[in-house]
Amino acid sequence: MKPIVPIIVGPTGIGKTDLSLELAKNLPIEIISADSRQIYKLLDIGTSKPDKEILEQFPHHFIDMLDPSEYFSSGKFSKLARQKINEIRARNRLPLVVGGSGLYVKSLVDGIFDLEIHDYKIRESLKLRLRGEGIAALHAELKKVDPELASRITESDRQRIIRGLEVYIAIGKKLSDLQEKHTVAADFKPYFIGLTMNRQELYRRINDRVDRMFDEGLLVEVLYLKNLGYHSGMNALNTVGYKEVYTYLDNEISYDKMVDLIKRNTRHYAKRQYTWFNREERIHWYSLDDKTLESIAGELKPRLARMLKKD
Repeated sequence: MKPIVPIIVGPTGIGKTDLSLELAKNLPIEIISADSRQIYKLLDIGTSKPDKEILEQFPHHFIDMLDPSEYFSSGKFSKLARQKINEIRARNRLPLVVGGSGLYVKSLVDGIFDLEIHDYKIRESLKLRLRGEGIAALHAELKKVDPELASRITESDRQRIIRGLEVYIAIGKKLSDLQEKHTVAADFKPYFIGLTMNRQELYRRINDRVDRMFDEGLLVEVLYLKNLGYHSGMNALNTVGYKEVYTYLDNEISYDKMVDLIKRNTRHYAKRQYTWFNREERIHWYSLDDKTLESIAGELKPRLARMLKKD
């Protein structure tokens, strides 16, 4: 029988980290972060990374692993996280996956194409074309060479559009075909725990969190990264909360406009996360409109304890 691995998912700002910590208080849990940005060093405030004290008290993995200039993919995460899950289970502890990066979660559970096909020159050429021609033109080109992949991603998903074109240009094969042939499911059974709540209340929380980020020093954090030579074109920093601050520091928008854009783009990101996770029929949803995080944790603890015993 396959072991069971619990996975907490949901939109940004809803309280996934708080729930994981509540569960870890009384259970021998090690947390695996499935967040595509918390894995980078120096990106603390803008990613809502847990405090140092929390990281010291509760074992976490895939946080502060990489330099912001390094490339990391969902395929690499899948491979490394599966290894880490086995290591945690070998210690008679329970791995708990936590994160809102849907592609990371999917690649971990269901597998994803992870052959090392990367061509820096092609990727940079595509980024130049992106700036000159716009994302619609690249998405239209992807439709021609890999219509199946293009149908699965939105026109705003720059990273996956560029990735699909990069693979096709590099080896002349469709990424969608390669994904189908080289996908291997995990050797564990996922138990999805989804957090949801009233959208307007979530959006209010997101707006408040953005304000707190600036109170805590987000502007100083990004200025420090900029002074170290890290720029918004890097994959780690081409993300909501960082790219807008870079635009402000380059004197392209006002301070108020920057804050408004981060709030708006974060709300849009949360909406896309809902769309992604609502397609996953295996999720057991818990609404924060009806229950507190503490009561949800109280319901889940006996179930997670049984998962540990089954191992």
